[in-house]
Amino acid sequence: MKDIHSYWAYLVLAILVFAVINAIIGLTQKKQFADKDLRLGLFTLIVAHIQLLIGLGWYFMSPWFKALKADAAAVMADKPTRLLAVEHPIMMILAIVLITIGWSKHKKKQEDAAKFKTFVIFYGLALLLILSRIPWSNWF
Repeated sequence: MKDIHSYWAYLVLAILVFAVINAIIGLTQKKQFADKDLRLGLFTLIVAHIQLLIGLGWYFMSPWFKALKADAAAVMADKPTRLLAVEHPIMMILAIVLITIGWSKHKKKQEDAAKFKTFVIFYGLALLLILSRIPWSNWF
């Protein structure tokens, strides 16, 4: 489960980066919000939600959850363990909430620029949250 979560994370990160860059380009170059932009946003949403489900499954089987249940004070005192047991899961959930809100809000917009701007803001903030709490030492 951990391996699936780790490898799927590369896919999520790549698609999210691509979606944010695509939205920035669409906004700055005043492009029309086309079907490909819609599909990219939707695909990003779906892939992120699949990652959330995989991550939640892994989290409740992980040693960090067991450690948190056994001795929360010790987990909170140890920075690397706190990252994996508390900070990473909370930030990833918040990031996926932002992606979901961005997807919902963009559908209500009429103008192309407003749709791109919504993706830039919400997907961009989600990307920043994800990048801030990826356990980089476990990735390389």
